[in-house]
Amino acid sequence: MIITPVIIKRMQQVFIAVSSLLALISPLIYAMAILKGEAKPHRTTRLVLLIITSLSTASLFVQGSGVAVWLAGVSMLQSILIFALSIKHGMGGWSKMNLTCLAIATIGIILWQITKNPTLALYASIAADLTGMIPAIIRTYRLPDTEVWSFFLLDVFAGLFSLFATAKWSVQEISYPVYILTINFVMVILIIRPKLAFKKNISL
Repeated sequence: MIITPVIIKRMQQVFIAVSSLLALISPLIYAMAILKGEAKPHRTTRLVLLIITSLSTASLFVQGSGVAVWLAGVSMLQSILIFALSIKHGMGGWSKMNLTCLAIATIGIILWQITKNPTLALYASIAADLTGMIPAIIRTYRLPDTEVWSFFLLDVFAGLFSLFATAKWSVQEISYPVYILTINFVMVILIIRPKLAFKKNISL
């Protein structure tokens, strides 16, 4: 079979569709888990992610990004829904550590918005996002039962398919999908870690 530019284009469209679909399904699963009391999202993290995903979507749209903008846009919709639920059903908020992470993330957001260097802006946005995730990572490490692994696993695959859909493998195009894939994979490992340790102890 000869892979022509038309076939490649169609494959990219399929990957974009799958990535967007997974990223749309995952917050619905997470929302159900939150309402059932099975998950308790971290409020500080969700506030930071809401700000960042909204700005990321606007920035990528202005830049004319063909692939990353879809993932960012769906992530923004996720953030709106989950932050709204976290206000009543979430955990955390105004501890010293949370406020420090929020302040650092805010600095990253400001640097991202004011820099004229696209690559630096990209790194600043990812750094801000990562800083905003720190409270959730720490909380999940300590209390893995407050999160559901299926939500984050779906976002791992959303990032993976978004990566597959990338036509031009430049730093600017692949960094955001790679980050989404990695940070969600870390969350999956933190959530299932106690179960893996339990199975290991049983086998011994």
